Amino acid sequence: MLEPVKLANFFTVFFSAASVILFGATYALLFAYARMKDRPRLMPLAYAAYLGLAASVGVLAFAANLLNNGFWSFIVVLMLVGYLVAPHAIWHLCVGTHASELPLPAARGDLRLLESSSARTGTRI
Repeated sequence: MLEPVKLANFFTVFFSAASVILFGATYALLFAYARMKDRPRLMPLAYAAYLGLAASVGVLAFAANLLNNGFWSFIVVLMLVGYLVAPHAIWHLCVGTHASELPLPAARGDLRLLESSSARTGTRI
């Protein structure tokens, strides 16, 4: 059984939970933008956002007494692994799904070529 969150930890739980959402969204957005626009220099910023996410999850888990229980500790680790792996998996799934309809460089991940060719032909991506 979990211990209830202490009233003194309420704001810590609130702000760390909000940080989890913000850092998670920042990581996903930077990851997707870096891949779609072929800007690998943004990937370190995406991973820095993930480190912020991991720190926020650690603070949240500690303040909410989640680390005192094996099941919830596993859920915390599972969440961190999922946040790290999901954008990679989704990217590879999208590229693999649309590889037959994209030009070869776009199938490798360079969508700038696809954008310029669609602008020339008038087709929508």
